[in-house]
Amino acid sequence: MKTDRDLERQLASIDRRGYPAYKGLRGTYDFGDFELDIAHVQGDPFAVPSQLAVFVPGDVSGLPACCRDAAHRRTATEDLLVRRFSKEAAQASFKVGGSGKSGFIGTSNPGPEILARSACEIAPDGAVMLRFEAGLPAHGRTIDARAAARMLLDLIPVCVERALMLDDAGRCAAQKAAELADDQRAVRSAMRERGLVAFVADGSVLPRSSGVSAKPLAGARPFTSPESMRVTLELPHRGRVRGMGIRRGITLIVGGGYHGKSTLLKALQEGVYDHIAGDGRELVATDETAMKLRAEDGRVVHAVDISPFINNLPDGRDTRSFSTEDASGSTSQAASTVEALEAGARTLLIDEDTSATNFMVRDALMEAVVAAEHEPITPFVERVRALWERHGVSCVLVMGSSGAFFPVADSVIQMDAYEANDITERVRAVLADARLAGTYPEASGLGVSAGEASEAGKASASSSSVQDALVSRPLELDGRLERRSTGRPGRRGRARGGDGAGTARHEHLKVRGHGRDGFSVGSFEADLRLVEQLVDAEQSAALAQMVRMVLEHGLLDGTRALRDVVDEAFRVLDEQGWEALSPYGDTACGLARPRPCELFAALNRLR
Repeated sequence: MKTDRDLERQLASIDRRGYPAYKGLRGTYDFGDFELDIAHVQGDPFAVPSQLAVFVPGDVSGLPACCRDAAHRRTATEDLLVRRFSKEAAQASFKVGGSGKSGFIGTSNPGPEILARSACEIAPDGAVMLRFEAGLPAHGRTIDARAAARMLLDLIPVCVERALMLDDAGRCAAQKAAELADDQRAVRSAMRERGLVAFVADGSVLPRSSGVSAKPLAGARPFTSPESMRVTLELPHRGRVRGMGIRRGITLIVGGGYHGKSTLLKALQEGVYDHIAGDGRELVATDETAMKLRAEDGRVVHAVDISPFINNLPDGRDTRSFSTEDASGSTSQAASTVEALEAGARTLLIDEDTSATNFMVRDALMEAVVAAEHEPITPFVERVRALWERHGVSCVLVMGSSGAFFPVADSVIQMDAYEANDITERVRAVLADARLAGTYPEASGLGVSAGEASEAGKASASSSSVQDALVSRPLELDGRLERRSTGRPGRRGRARGGDGAGTARHEHLKVRGHGRDGFSVGSFEADLRLVEQLVDAEQSAALAQMVRMVLEHGLLDGTRALRDVVDEAFRVLDEQGWEALSPYGDTACGLARPRPCELFAALNRLR
């Protein structure tokens, strides 16, 4: 293996040459305490920066065994190391100047969510692989070797030493990250045992500093759980923690405008991910399968059975296999609901503000004016109870203007100046008076006694799962899908072992990312702007590569159930790691693991 001195000599030999001469630097160099791998060199100083990686052996990284002996601890520790390196890289970036991206040093820049990322991988022995980008310096398109030497031989080694070679303070920080991961894992385990869809710890800070910031709002009122909904969990490191437990079933969040309803729901929808210490929501957890639903005017729909919600259309179209390139608000929300169930969601999260009104409710006056036989939409309020009692699918709804869901709810939380209050019994009394007055028909949920509601919950818990109740449909993309296998290696020609989608060799489809908003793969586009639980552009980038893999191997040919396609994509990712999503075998930073339901969402939105 070449050494750092060899790299220094090579740099000196290409000074003032044309930029393509940098490509001769590709390879791995031994720096003593770590190795530097120059995997891919950019074509010119204005192109996407070069891809580099450092490898730090376990006896040098100093990672305690408790930070790497379980998958959830490794992910939390990898997240910490990425944040440490990103901070150091930001300080070193552009210390040398030049044209275009000359002098840039950077890696993933995570938000408050803890996600598995291609930027960092920790081996069981504590060895660390950290991937990053660097803009190799130039003036015009002429190599500046002296600046490159400072970057590669001075600035980057300092970043590695400070971020990845842990001193006592660093080891303490890593241990705390691993312990928080243990506690978060324990919260989710306790939720499953106790029949909870969500837990919000007392003292959590839910409001964010602004609509475009993920930082907690300074001076915000800490969350306090209603006494009647308070549960106590025993965590391995924090000990006894109290908070609000939202039980399985149908829960309403109500209250006046600006009192915190949507803030609570947003914390719940992002509670499918673990959060870093200091975020304020590190002990807010939601069922990992929960999906946030909303209206998406104009979205594409592929052969979805929306007949439980929309049927008997005036033009006679069959809604059992409904397709459109331009869905209305109600049609899109109906499709998204069915797709969420198909993806295995056990909890649905809905905000009245972002929903199609005619999909959600239909009041008595409208029913009196427009007869039921002339209305093809069966509103969600008439289906939500059956979803819970027959399929065990819970729902948490924010409602600010309609009381139509009160009769079918199991519990009601009122947000009052960001204080949560359990008003279930008060609503039950109001409903009892209204029922006596004949205001609304008999219903389950709060329309029955507490004992009856409890028995309904028990029965639903033993009902067949949504996965058994729904048949996953195949997906075929209008005949535009072509298998791309060429039978010969692609560029760099690295064959992969194993069976399945990652084994064949292909002419790769071109992938273009649009940040968190979506991506294009070949001639296909996916608009993910309203898939609200995608929290990081790197998740979208990973989805783009997974869709590329699915398309290149012809898996969307109309013969495979969509669930099988998604399962296969994640099987390949789990078995082969991030390399499975790297078309030419060069794993780079910039990918974060999405949930399977987000891959369902991306595939369902391809057009």
